[in-house]
Amino acid sequence: MPVWSLPFSREPELMDDPALPAADHVAALEALATINAISRTATHLARGITSLRPNDSGALTVVDVACGGGDVTVALERRLAGTTARLRPAVVGIDISPRAIARAEQLAAKRASGATFQVCDVLRDGCPPCDVAVSSLFLHHLDDATAVTLLRHMAAAARIGIVISDLIRGRLGLALAIVGTTLLSSSRVARVDGPLSVRAARTIPEYRRLLTAAGLSTAAIRRAWPERAVIIGQRTDDVAEVAT
Repeated sequence: MPVWSLPFSREPELMDDPALPAADHVAALEALATINAISRTATHLARGITSLRPNDSGALTVVDVACGGGDVTVALERRLAGTTARLRPAVVGIDISPRAIARAEQLAAKRASGATFQVCDVLRDGCPPCDVAVSSLFLHHLDDATAVTLLRHMAAAARIGIVISDLIRGRLGLALAIVGTTLLSSSRVARVDGPLSVRAARTIPEYRRLLTAAGLSTAAIRRAWPERAVIIGQRTDDVAEVAT
C-alpha cells in the first residue's frame, strides 16, 4: 500500500443524526463554514462554472445541492455576480434539513445576498432544473449506488453541466482534517466528523469509476488544495437518457 494511501471506512457521522441537538448542529455548521472559507470552496466551484460557460453573460441559474448552512451558496452567488456585470446569477441552495435551511436564510439576509434556499430531498425528489448543478462535501456521505443516483439527478437537471467539490481520501487529507478541525473550531461534532469524512471519501480513480457508472465518463477531475477533488462535467446529448 502506498505510504499516503488510507483504507476506506464509512461510519455514521454525528452531523447526519436527526437527533443532534440544535446547538451542536449550528456549531458544526459554523465550523464547516470556516473550513470552506479557508479551503476556497466557493472559488473552486465558481471557476468550474466559468469553465463550463466561458462567455459569462445573461441569466445563469445555479442549484447548490446539500447546501447545509448556506455559506458556500452565499459566497458562490457573490463570486458569480462579481465576475462581470453582464452575468445575472440566480443561486438556489437546497438541503434536506429545515434547520440548515433556516440558518442559510439568516446568513443570506445578514450578508444581503441574493441567494435563496428551499428544503428538498434531492435523492427522493431529484434536483430542480437549472443551468449548472453544484455540490460540495456531499458525495462522501453516500455509498456508490446512492452517489450514482445523485450524479444522474444533477446531470439530468442541469442544462449546461455539473461542478462538484469533495474530499480526497489519503493520509495527507486526514492529517489536514485533524489539524484543521482542532485549530479552527471548538465544535465537538466537527472534530469527530472531519476525520470520518476523509476516511469515507474517495480516491481520484474511485471518483473516475463513479462518474463512469453514472454515465459521466467525459467529466474532468482535478485536484485542488487542500486535498479536494473538483469534478467538472459538461452536459452531453445522452445524459438525459442515462439518467432515466
